[in-house]
Amino acid sequence: MMTIFRPLRPVLGRLLAVKQTVGKIHIDGFILSLFGTLSAATLFPCQGVSAQVFRAAGILAIGVLFFLQGARLSRDAVLNGATHWRLHVFIASTTFVLFPLIGFGLASCFPVVLPGSLWLGVLFICALPSTVQSSIALTAIARGNVAGAVCSATFSNLAGIMLTPLLFSAMSRLHSNVFELSAIWQVMLQLLVPFIAGHLLRPWIGRWAERNRSILAITDRGSILLVVYTAFSGAVVLGVWDRLPPMQIATLGLVVALILGAILLIVIGGSRALGFDRTDEAAIVFCGAQKSLVSGVPIANALLPASAVGLILLPIMIYHPLQLLISAWLALRYAATAECSRVPRADARSGTVLAPIMADQVADSGRGRAGIMGSSLLDVASNGHQPAAFSRGDTAHQYDPVEYGTPLGEGESDAVQH
Repeated sequence: MMTIFRPLRPVLGRLLAVKQTVGKIHIDGFILSLFGTLSAATLFPCQGVSAQVFRAAGILAIGVLFFLQGARLSRDAVLNGATHWRLHVFIASTTFVLFPLIGFGLASCFPVVLPGSLWLGVLFICALPSTVQSSIALTAIARGNVAGAVCSATFSNLAGIMLTPLLFSAMSRLHSNVFELSAIWQVMLQLLVPFIAGHLLRPWIGRWAERNRSILAITDRGSILLVVYTAFSGAVVLGVWDRLPPMQIATLGLVVALILGAILLIVIGGSRALGFDRTDEAAIVFCGAQKSLVSGVPIANALLPASAVGLILLPIMIYHPLQLLISAWLALRYAATAECSRVPRADARSGTVLAPIMADQVADSGRGRAGIMGSSLLDVASNGHQPAAFSRGDTAHQYDPVEYGTPLGEGESDAVQH
């Protein structure tokens, strides 16, 4: 009898490993809040005067969000990893060149697969910058180049304020000729000006922002939920769910999953072909394949008429949790690979031999069990942080984002927790 089941042992072992990995994944409250906000907008949409009040409040809240992001940006966070120019060029090219090429290619080759408004939403995903806190946290868990991830993610978000409207303008004009370039000035006024003002005031309010990270994380997320509620209320009033049958939403999910899968395959293969080591590859994967919901919501709100924002945001609402779940699984795989190939190495500063710690310790260390996606970068920087993968002697040493400074205080949910 045992002979009969012996060939099944590898399969059963893999199934058990998958079960254990899935058992570590928990949906974060912010993702649930997003779906709750969609439900509230569907059942109780704001309209008329209330819609105007909510939209004005959303613009004000987003201005405050970017003002505080500027106040929390440390120039040291950029300078610490800025010298690795090949890494940053690869990541930036993935975010602002490869993504748009793939998205526009799909929209041009298969225009009838989705309605034009949803294809615009897909193109909007492809024009967005990378996430900040999830890219850094995932790179740390994967035992990758964290300093490089901090620099690349920060640059991506700063550049995205200007590049995202330009890229989306170019792709939408070629696709359907519906976007006016003059709207870019609204993005600059509502996002870039508050960000610059906050950064200039950092010497006076930076310490206050550091001390109140947990409170500011709540306000950051609240700003995003407020804009999402207003945007989808307008879409519901215009009958968005009547125009989008379930089959079209399922097709949209397949399209964004296809884009994510293609990007991951290309960046993994490309990083290896170009000779990047494992730590750089992890930074490339988690900075290059991520797209920022927190940047996307205010940019869309400033860029587009209120009636169009809801449909434009629907694809990124699907892409966001999908990218985080897949990236969390990949981060654990990278950590396990690093553990299998660990070799003692010397600390360049002290000459002490550093011994890598176990992958489970990488995922579970920190104060409590700080998850990747359940917290913003504010939480990552204050709740024990995401660890780097080494220890000195008997004492584990963790990567500390505070040491590098918080690149952007992005209140974006990181949707899984380990």
